[in-house]
Amino acid sequence: MPWGTPSAQEVKSVDDKSVSSEIPIMSQMADQSAECHSDKERQLLAAIIDATSECIKIVGSDGRLVQMNAAGLRMIEANNWAQVEGAPVINLIAPEFRDEWRANHKRICAGEKVSWTFDIVGYAGTRRHMETHAVPIRLHDGETGQLAITRDITARREDELQAARLAAIVASSDDAIVSKTLEGFITSWNAGAERIFGYSAEEMIGQHITRIVPPELQSEEEDILAHLRRGEHVDHFETVRLAKDGRRIDVSVTVSPMRDKSGKLIGASKVGRDITERKRFERLQQLLIGELNHRVKNTLATVQSIANQTVYRAKSANDFATSFGGRLQALARTHTLLTRSTWQGAVLSDIVRDQVPLSEIEGDRISYSGPMVMLNAQAALHLSLVLHELATNAMKYGALSNPLGKLSIRWMVRTDAGRNLVLKWQERGGPTVTVPQARGFGTTLIEKSLDAHGGLTSIRYEAEGVTCEIMLPLPESEPATGGSYYKPLPERPQAPRSMQSSVEKPVAGKRILIVDDEPLIAMDIVASLEDEGCQIVGPAGTLQKALNLIERKEIDAALLDANLSGDPVDTIAAALARRKIPFAFVSGYGREGLPEAYQQVELIKKPFQRQQLVDVIQQMLTEDDTVVPFRKTT
Repeated sequence: MPWGTPSAQEVKSVDDKSVSSEIPIMSQMADQSAECHSDKERQLLAAIIDATSECIKIVGSDGRLVQMNAAGLRMIEANNWAQVEGAPVINLIAPEFRDEWRANHKRICAGEKVSWTFDIVGYAGTRRHMETHAVPIRLHDGETGQLAITRDITARREDELQAARLAAIVASSDDAIVSKTLEGFITSWNAGAERIFGYSAEEMIGQHITRIVPPELQSEEEDILAHLRRGEHVDHFETVRLAKDGRRIDVSVTVSPMRDKSGKLIGASKVGRDITERKRFERLQQLLIGELNHRVKNTLATVQSIANQTVYRAKSANDFATSFGGRLQALARTHTLLTRSTWQGAVLSDIVRDQVPLSEIEGDRISYSGPMVMLNAQAALHLSLVLHELATNAMKYGALSNPLGKLSIRWMVRTDAGRNLVLKWQERGGPTVTVPQARGFGTTLIEKSLDAHGGLTSIRYEAEGVTCEIMLPLPESEPATGGSYYKPLPERPQAPRSMQSSVEKPVAGKRILIVDDEPLIAMDIVASLEDEGCQIVGPAGTLQKALNLIERKEIDAALLDANLSGDPVDTIAAALARRKIPFAFVSGYGREGLPEAYQQVELIKKPFQRQQLVDVIQQMLTEDDTVVPFRKTT
C-alpha cells in the first residue's frame, strides 16, 4: 500500500538493534513511523519516502508485499499499488535467483541483516539487476518481516562488465596497450607491452614513456603529447621503440585521449603493434625485387653481349643463328638448374650433364667423375658457358667430331692453399691438333669467365688432343658434398665504318678501367670501347684485382658494376675518388643498389647501348676538375 495510508499491518514499532547501520535514513524513517502521532507528520514521512529514487518496501514473513514506495512501483513496472498489493515478491525475482532470495528472506525474518544482489523481471518483462540492503522489522501483527532499500544497478553492472571485458582484452592482447598521463607518465602496462618491450609493469608504471623512445625520436613524443593535450586523436603511424635489451623494434602506434565521465581530459591510451617481422619482410621483399630486377637486366645484358660477340665473329647468318642459339640454350639450361634451388646454386655434375652432349654420343666415349660440389649461382652460370664452348668445339673439331675420339672430365677439390676446384677436360683420339693462330670468342670467354672468379685456365694443344685445366676458388663455407680440343672460329675482319677515317673519335687513347664480374658483359664493354680507340685497363672481376689496378695503373676514367659477386663496390669507388679518377656505374640495379655515398653518380643501366658508354666517358673526361659527375640520370 502507499506509504501515506495506514493499515492493520502498518509498522507498529522498530527495534533499533534490527535496523541496518548501512541504511540510517530508513532507520530514522521507521522510528518516525513508530513515534509520530499526527497525520501531518505521517504525510511528510510518506512524501519523503515516495520522493526517493530507490525502492523502499516492506515484505511480510510470508514473502508478500506489505508496502512499496512509488520508485519501487516504477522499477517493477506496476501501474499502481492495487496491482501488486499482497503479491508474492518471489514472482518478481528472476528464476535463477529465487532460491537465494528465499534463503535470505528467511535469515532476515530470523533477525539477521543481509545485503545481496539479484535480478528482477518487471511486469512489462524488463530485466534489471538490483542491489538490496535488508533488515528485520516487527509488524503490527507481531510477525517479523523484511524492511529493504533496493537500488537499480543495471547500468553500473553493465559498466563493470564492459570494464571487465575490456580488461580481459587488454590483458590477453598481443599488442602493447599502455595508458599515460598528459605529462607522459605511464599509468598502466599490459602483458603485451611486457612481451614486446621486455619491461614488467612494476618496472614501467610511474616511469616516463620516453624510457622506450630512441633519443633521436624524443621530439616525436613531445609532438604526440601536445596533440593529446588538445584532445586530438593521433592516427596510426609507424615508428621505432627501444626494448629493455637494447633492440630497436618497429611498431605501429595509435594514440587516443582518455576522458572521465564528466568529459574531462585525464590522459591517453596507446596501442602499439610489433611490426618488426612485417618491416623485415618488406625490406626483404624490396631486396628481392631489386635483386630480381638486377638479374633480369644482367641476363638481358649478357644475352646482348653474346649476340654482339657472336655476330662479330660469325661467318654467315646460319653460323650466327647456330652459335647464338646454342649459347642461349646453355644459359637457359643453367637458369633451370638454379631455379630448382631457388637460385642458391647448382651441383657441378648436373652442370656437366646439361652442357656436355652425353646422349648424342654413343657408347662410353664420354666419362666424368668427381665429388659433389655446389657452385654458387654466378659461378654456375659462367662455368656452364665455359663447358658449352668446350663441348661445342669438341663436337665440331675435336675428339667428338669422329667416331673414335673420347672425352674425359675429372674434377677434385684441393685444400692445400684454400679450397679450390680443379677440373681437367681431356680429349683423345680426335683429329690431329694444331695450335690456333688467332684467339677466338670461345677462348676469350673461357679465360674471362674464370678470371672473374679469381680462377685460372690452362689449355695445351697436344698432338693427340687438347687438355684444358681449370682452377676455380671455392668459398670456405661451402663443403664439397657429395683439356679439350679448341679450334677457334676465324676472326672476322672488322668492317670499315662509314667515314671512319674522317671522323675523330673523342675518347681515343683514353685509359678506361672496366670493373664487372660478368665476363660476357665485360667483353662487350671492352669491344665497344676498343672500337672507339680506348686503351682498356683490366677488366677486373674482383674487388682485389680492381684495387690493385687502381693502385698500379694510369687510369683516365672507370666504368664499374655496383656489385661484384655479392660484394658492394664502395671501396673501389672510394679508391677512385681518392685518386680523382672520374667514374660511372654500369649496373642492373637502380640507384638504390649503388653505394650510399655515390648514389648521384652517373648510372648506365643494363642492358645498354654502346653509344651510351662512349657518351658517358666523354662527358666525364670533359668535366673540369670533377672527380665524380653528380648529374642524376634515369
